[in-house]
Amino acid sequence: MLCERASTGRQTSCRLPRKVRAPLIQRYCVFCEIVARRAPATVLYESDAVIAICNVLGWVPVMLLVLPKHHLTQAELWEDIGEVGRVAASLGREHCPAGFRLLSNFGRDGMQSQDHAHVHVLGGRFLGEYVS
Repeated sequence: MLCERASTGRQTSCRLPRKVRAPLIQRYCVFCEIVARRAPATVLYESDAVIAICNVLGWVPVMLLVLPKHHLTQAELWEDIGEVGRVAASLGREHCPAGFRLLSNFGRDGMQSQDHAHVHVLGGRFLGEYVS
Protein backbone atom coordinates (compact mmCIF):
# COMPACT_ATOMS: atom_id res chain seq x y z
CA MET A 1 0.00 0.00 0.00
CA LEU A 2 1.29 3.48 -0.87
CA CYS A 3 0.39 5.11 2.45
CA GLU A 4 0.39 3.02 5.58
CA ARG A 5 -1.94 3.56 8.52
CA ALA A 6 -0.45 4.66 11.82
CA SER A 7 0.68 1.77 14.02
CA THR A 8 -2.27 2.35 16.38
CA GLY A 9 -4.69 1.88 13.46
CA ARG A 10 -6.94 4.72 14.61
CA GLN A 11 -7.25 8.43 14.08
CA THR A 12 -6.52 10.76 16.96
CA SER A 13 -8.78 13.57 18.06
CA CYS A 14 -8.48 16.85 16.19
CA ARG A 15 -9.32 19.05 19.15
CA LEU A 16 -7.03 20.38 21.86
CA PRO A 17 -8.26 20.55 25.44
CA ARG A 18 -10.00 23.90 26.08
CA LYS A 19 -7.30 25.11 28.53
CA VAL A 20 -4.57 24.73 25.86
CA ARG A 21 -6.27 26.88 23.23
CA ALA A 22 -4.79 30.31 22.68
CA PRO A 23 -7.30 33.19 22.82
CA LEU A 24 -6.85 34.06 19.11
CA ILE A 25 -7.17 30.47 17.86
CA GLN A 26 -10.79 29.48 17.48
CA ARG A 27 -10.31 25.83 16.48
CA TYR A 28 -7.54 23.29 16.25
CA CYS A 29 -6.87 22.28 12.62
CA VAL A 30 -4.87 19.11 12.03
CA PHE A 31 -4.13 20.17 8.42
CA CYS A 32 -2.70 23.51 9.57
CA GLU A 33 -0.58 21.55 12.06
CA ILE A 34 0.69 19.29 9.24
CA VAL A 35 1.52 22.31 7.07
CA ALA A 36 3.44 23.84 10.02
CA ARG A 37 5.24 20.49 10.57
CA ARG A 38 3.85 20.18 14.10
CA ALA A 39 1.93 17.00 13.16
CA PRO A 40 3.32 14.04 11.21
CA ALA A 41 2.39 13.23 7.62
CA THR A 42 3.82 11.46 4.61
CA VAL A 43 4.27 14.30 2.11
CA LEU A 44 4.08 13.37 -1.58
CA TYR A 45 4.14 16.87 -3.07
CA GLU A 46 4.80 20.35 -1.76
CA SER A 47 4.99 23.83 -3.23
CA ASP A 48 4.69 27.29 -1.70
CA ALA A 49 0.87 27.05 -1.81
CA VAL A 50 -0.10 23.34 -1.87
CA ILE A 51 0.76 20.15 -0.01
CA ALA A 52 -0.27 16.56 -0.84
CA ILE A 53 -0.17 13.88 1.84
CA CYS A 54 -1.19 10.29 2.44
CA ASN A 55 -4.52 9.97 4.23
CA VAL A 56 -4.06 7.93 7.43
CA LEU A 57 -7.54 6.40 7.10
CA GLY A 58 -6.49 4.06 4.28
CA TRP A 59 -9.99 2.88 3.25
CA VAL A 60 -8.75 2.12 -0.28
CA PRO A 61 -5.24 1.25 -1.52
CA VAL A 62 -4.55 4.83 -2.64
CA MET A 63 -6.05 7.55 -0.47
CA LEU A 64 -4.31 10.92 -0.77
CA LEU A 65 -5.23 14.42 0.34
CA VAL A 66 -4.33 17.57 -1.58
CA LEU A 67 -4.82 20.82 0.29
CA PRO A 68 -3.91 24.47 0.15
CA LYS A 69 -1.38 25.46 2.78
CA HIS A 70 -3.47 28.52 3.61
CA HIS A 71 -6.59 27.62 5.63
CA LEU A 72 -9.64 27.94 3.34
CA THR A 73 -13.17 26.54 3.38
CA GLN A 74 -14.23 23.99 0.77
CA ALA A 75 -16.31 26.67 -0.99
CA GLU A 76 -13.38 29.10 -1.10
CA LEU A 77 -11.13 26.40 -2.57
CA TRP A 78 -13.61 25.48 -5.29
CA GLU A 79 -14.08 29.12 -6.34
CA ASP A 80 -10.53 28.83 -7.75
CA ILE A 81 -9.33 25.20 -7.57
CA GLY A 82 -6.10 26.09 -9.43
CA GLU A 83 -2.97 24.28 -8.32
CA VAL A 84 -4.85 21.99 -5.91
CA GLY A 85 -6.84 20.58 -8.85
CA ARG A 86 -3.78 20.22 -11.06
CA VAL A 87 -1.83 18.40 -8.33
CA ALA A 88 -4.78 16.13 -7.45
CA ALA A 89 -5.25 15.09 -11.10
CA SER A 90 -1.51 14.58 -11.60
CA LEU A 91 -1.13 12.40 -8.47
CA GLY A 92 -4.23 10.44 -9.48
CA ARG A 93 -2.76 9.67 -12.91
CA GLU A 94 0.62 8.79 -11.35
CA HIS A 95 -0.60 6.53 -8.52
CA CYS A 96 -3.79 5.10 -10.10
CA PRO A 97 -3.19 4.61 -13.85
CA ALA A 98 -6.31 2.40 -14.18
CA GLY A 99 -8.52 5.20 -12.85
CA PHE A 100 -9.19 7.27 -9.78
CA ARG A 101 -11.79 9.47 -8.15
CA LEU A 102 -11.41 13.05 -6.94
CA LEU A 103 -13.75 13.78 -4.06
CA SER A 104 -14.50 16.81 -1.94
CA ASN A 105 -17.01 16.75 0.91
CA PHE A 106 -19.06 19.82 1.83
CA GLY A 107 -20.79 20.18 5.21
CA ARG A 108 -22.15 17.70 7.70
CA ASP A 109 -24.50 15.92 5.31
CA GLY A 110 -21.63 15.61 2.81
CA MET A 111 -19.48 13.92 5.49
CA GLN A 112 -16.94 16.75 5.72
CA SER A 113 -14.80 16.00 8.78
CA GLN A 114 -12.19 18.78 8.49
CA ASP A 115 -12.87 22.50 8.05
CA HIS A 116 -9.60 23.02 6.13
CA ALA A 117 -10.26 22.71 2.38
CA HIS A 118 -8.97 19.55 0.74
CA VAL A 119 -9.50 17.16 -2.16
CA HIS A 120 -9.34 13.37 -1.79
CA VAL A 121 -7.58 11.30 -4.47
CA LEU A 122 -8.98 7.75 -4.24
CA GLY A 123 -8.05 4.67 -6.25
CA GLY A 124 -5.94 1.58 -6.52
CA ARG A 125 -8.94 -0.71 -7.10
CA PHE A 126 -12.44 -0.61 -8.57
CA LEU A 127 -14.36 1.89 -6.44
CA GLY A 128 -17.88 0.67 -7.21
CA GLU A 129 -21.00 2.50 -8.21
CA TYR A 130 -21.91 6.05 -7.28
CA VAL A 131 -23.89 6.81 -4.12
CA SER A 132 -27.60 6.39 -4.77
